[in-house]
Amino acid sequence: MLGGAMHPAADYLNKCRGLVDRVEAQLPAIQQAADWFAATILAGRMVHLFGSGHSRILVEEMWPRYGSFPGFNPIVELSLSFHNLVVGPNGQRQAMFLENVPGLAERILRNFDLSPVDCALVASSSGCNVVPVEMAEGFRRRRLKVVAIVSQRHSQASRSQRADGKKLPDFADLVLDTGAPVGDAMVAVADLETPVAPGSTIGGCLLVNAIKAEVAARLTAAGQPPQVLTAGAVIGTQRASELFESAYDEHARRLAKLYANVGKS
Repeated sequence: MLGGAMHPAADYLNKCRGLVDRVEAQLPAIQQAADWFAATILAGRMVHLFGSGHSRILVEEMWPRYGSFPGFNPIVELSLSFHNLVVGPNGQRQAMFLENVPGLAERILRNFDLSPVDCALVASSSGCNVVPVEMAEGFRRRRLKVVAIVSQRHSQASRSQRADGKKLPDFADLVLDTGAPVGDAMVAVADLETPVAPGSTIGGCLLVNAIKAEVAARLTAAGQPPQVLTAGAVIGTQRASELFESAYDEHARRLAKLYANVGKS
């Protein structure tokens, strides 16, 4: 205890329990997203994942990492999400500027031969920056089903950077909420002006992994169990290596379809 108040770390963990509750309350929507995603993967196509800024974390959480499987196309632009240098060349100021450049999303989507059989997942905590909103708009224009992950309270309190005021949920068929508060940071520290310790990544990772588990169950029930990236400590080095190679090969074959007819229409 600090000054008779809850310890900041305990306060953060307690608020994270609230995020779990918020995600659990969305199970029907999670199952709907899984239905769409599984149908896309069973059809031999891919679910396209996009997130700029720190929302890139949710893309990488979905694929590729341990406990994940092929069927997802991670679209991550380094110019929008490379934070390591912070300032100077490739710095955060440039990334934040580029995230609100109209037309960039369409240049990204121009690289792929998308199909209405595909689905998309677009993550943005505020749902207000131009590029992720235009990505969702572009997917919808191509008749893909779009699932959005936002922090609804933060999004509702934030101003869209688009001239028409539209936000990510305006171009989504399904909206999932991370449960994070306005401003994302969840812990107030005594004598500190602003809160610390964000929650959107926790809520977002809960959402994508819940979807992932549901998709895996659907693929398995359909007789096409996924090739899951699995640690050697679980199944042995040889089998783990086999799964990694087969999963990457499957990803390559699926990805090839996205390039086969680019520019032909």
